[in-house]
Amino acid sequence: MRKFFGSAVIFLSLCISGAPAQSQGNSFPDYLQPDHAVNAVTMVMIHDVTSPPVAARYYAYCMMGAYCIVSKHDKSIPPLQNIVKSFTSDNSLDALPAKFDYRIAAYYSIMEIGRQLLPSGFMLKDDEDGFTDLLQKSGIDKEVINNSVAVAKLATVLAVNFSKTDHYNKLSTLKRYTPLKGDAYWYPTPPGYFEAVEPNWYTLKPTMIDSSSQFRPAKLTAFSKDTASAFFHNAKEVYNLSKHLTSEQTNIALFWDCNPFAVTTSGHMMIGFKKISPGGHWMNIASLACKQVHLNFDKSVMVLTLEGCTLMDAFISSWEEKYKSNRIRPETYIDRYIDVTWRPILQTPPFPEFTSAHSVVSNASAQLLTYLFGDNFAYKDITEIPFGSSSRSFTSFGQAAAEAGISRYYGGIHYIESVNSGLVEGKEIGDFVVNKIKKAGINPLDIKNVTEK
Repeated sequence: MRKFFGSAVIFLSLCISGAPAQSQGNSFPDYLQPDHAVNAVTMVMIHDVTSPPVAARYYAYCMMGAYCIVSKHDKSIPPLQNIVKSFTSDNSLDALPAKFDYRIAAYYSIMEIGRQLLPSGFMLKDDEDGFTDLLQKSGIDKEVINNSVAVAKLATVLAVNFSKTDHYNKLSTLKRYTPLKGDAYWYPTPPGYFEAVEPNWYTLKPTMIDSSSQFRPAKLTAFSKDTASAFFHNAKEVYNLSKHLTSEQTNIALFWDCNPFAVTTSGHMMIGFKKISPGGHWMNIASLACKQVHLNFDKSVMVLTLEGCTLMDAFISSWEEKYKSNRIRPETYIDRYIDVTWRPILQTPPFPEFTSAHSVVSNASAQLLTYLFGDNFAYKDITEIPFGSSSRSFTSFGQAAAEAGISRYYGGIHYIESVNSGLVEGKEIGDFVVNKIKKAGINPLDIKNVTEK
């Protein structure tokens, strides 16, 4: 049952420092790095083949309990209700036991929320037990551990109860999606011809933005089969580029693929490969930035929570337009009107084309992280190494977001128009989030002498 998670267990064991928890400043043991708990949640989502919008939702809620605990301890971090719409906190975290470690509680709550929300969340029980065993071996008093776990479970109740208010539980009651009839509309693509992913996702309640339709992209180019039309030109651009991709363009496309379930065929055999989602990639980028500047525990939890909520809202916004315009993918159009044998280098995902969700969520994330960490933040992104890719270095989050967007054009799964429209939409979402957290009292992080590592 746990074979798939061997890499996660090994990863966590390599993080053992043997030092007891510290109480001040940036000095705390590596096994309390919040990203280790997020990584455990990510591994379960990879196992479950969690779709990109659903994964973003889980990241947002899994961080909320930790945020509530940290904000109770660190008054420089505003309460979650000042940032997340409609969130209300009861008094459960007001009368806490005297003998507990808030960081242990926050860390544990990330996994406990995942355990309760994810379809295969029961798999996180091993990670929770391994964490508490590690704490005991590191000399943490058993009473402190037990009290901290109790606090984590109080925060978990807050987050899980709040998650039930976003209408997610109503999705299964909505009308089943059927592809629209007509040449202009999206249709399932090879090799899997999977059904549409989350066609009613726009009905979910966002965490920070006002509504799914708040940030609408510019009017898209009208569909046409005419070889002299702008639409045909857009598709022909994708086709022509695919014939002359440089090795660098191919590497960029593959690095940002982030397809939770890619399928390869060999004769009559079909093989599936599980990978991280776009949201998981950006959560890891946020974690890498926190570690690079040795950010303390409290601020690291804050950054990861804001990133998770930004991802959730960006996907809700993007999905609203996708199923409103319901635009045909390049693969379908090119096969019908240009070259029936053509295939993109990336597997076309099973949902409509406009706009590029990767462009939206990447640019929204970049706006947030640039505000927090500053512009010209150089870092090395090692996220994709476990999935067969190499690392890539960036001079800023904006540069990474631009590359993530254009990767979908290089990969043959988006027209350039969708990439550019997604960039604008994502920046608008990111700017809205930044203004919201500014008003809540979250200032840019105090970072000096940042260097790439």
